[in-house]
Amino acid sequence: MHCPFCASTDTRVIDSRLSSEGRQVRRRRECTRCAERFTTFETAELVLPYVVKADGRREPFDETKMRSGMERALERRPVGAEEVEAAVMRIEHRLRTTGEREIPARLLGDLVMEELQDMDQVAYVRFASVYRRFQDVEAFREEIDRLQATRAPKRSRRQMSLLPVDEIPKIKKKKRRRKKS
Repeated sequence: MHCPFCASTDTRVIDSRLSSEGRQVRRRRECTRCAERFTTFETAELVLPYVVKADGRREPFDETKMRSGMERALERRPVGAEEVEAAVMRIEHRLRTTGEREIPARLLGDLVMEELQDMDQVAYVRFASVYRRFQDVEAFREEIDRLQATRAPKRSRRQMSLLPVDEIPKIKKKKRRRKKS
């Protein structure tokens, strides 16, 4: 490691600790030549696969591009930035664990759609409409019907309820009282 003050290559580590939830190592260093101290961060370099587009072009995986597509679909939806970040990390993890050097763009789109479907159904349909290039209202209807058929038995843990959970019993009690009066 070169000293940022005098460019000497002789530095020593004074202190090391984990940071960023264990994904980085923070090292406090001291230059043996000028005695200045500085901090470095060390992260593992994990290579993500190239994305092969439908027309055959190959592009390096672009986390920013994927995140912006997800954020566009989630615009004005009740999903926090932490959930988006967690979804991006899960997608990247799945891509790394494939062991492939190249993946089809369709696979990446499907992974994003899976995450959006769990986070917010409206965002899922928004993303699907662009990703699958819906041509008319019937395509929207078919996708919504398919979504309802697969998601009907259970509501997503992350999907917000229309009513707060503690309000539901109060509404039922009020109705009962009105009937008794």
